[in-house]
Amino acid sequence: MADISDKRIMILAANGFEQSELMVPKQKIEEAGAKVDIVSLKVGEIRGWKDGDWGDKIDVDRTIDAVTVDEYDALVIPGGQMNPDFLRADEDAVAFVREFFESKKPLAAICHAPWVLVEAGIAKGRTMTSYNSMATDVKNAGAKWVDKEVVVDEGLITSRNPNDLDAFCAKIIEEVQEGRHEDRKVA
Repeated sequence: MADISDKRIMILAANGFEQSELMVPKQKIEEAGAKVDIVSLKVGEIRGWKDGDWGDKIDVDRTIDAVTVDEYDALVIPGGQMNPDFLRADEDAVAFVREFFESKKPLAAICHAPWVLVEAGIAKGRTMTSYNSMATDVKNAGAKWVDKEVVVDEGLITSRNPNDLDAFCAKIIEEVQEGRHEDRKVA
C-alpha cells in the first residue's frame, strides 16, 4: 500500500457535495497515511448529498480565507451539482484553486467539480473528463474532453462520477507520491 504519511491534503467543499466523492477520497487518502483537512467557505459543518436527498454532515476544519497553498501537498474537489456551483461563485475559492494549480502540485476534481477549474481559468489546453453533462462546458473552456474514468494532465486529475472513485483515489495517491509537476505549463 502507498505511504504518503508525510503529506497534508486539502478537500475543498461546500454544502451539497456528492457524499461519496468526499468521503471515499478522504478515507483512502487517510488510509495511505496523509492528513486530510476539510476546507470550506465558512466555519461549522457542511452537508453532503446522497441518493437525491441530504446526506451526512462533516465538520469543517478550516476556511478558505485561512489557508495557504504552501500548507498542502494536494487539493481535491468533490462534485455534486450544488457544491462546485457554490465554490465557483466564491472569489476566494476560485483564486485559491488557480494559485494551487500554479504551484504545480496535484489538483483533483471529480464529477461537476471541473466547473471550479473552468471558473479558475485553468481548463484551457488541458485534457480532462467530467460528469458527461458537463462535456460542453469543459470543451467551451478550451479543454479536450475525453470519456475515461480518470484523466491526468501534468498533475491535474479529473474523473467522471462516483463509479470512478477507485481509479480517482488511486491516481490522487500516486500523484501525491510523485510530487510537483515542475514541467507543467501554466496557460
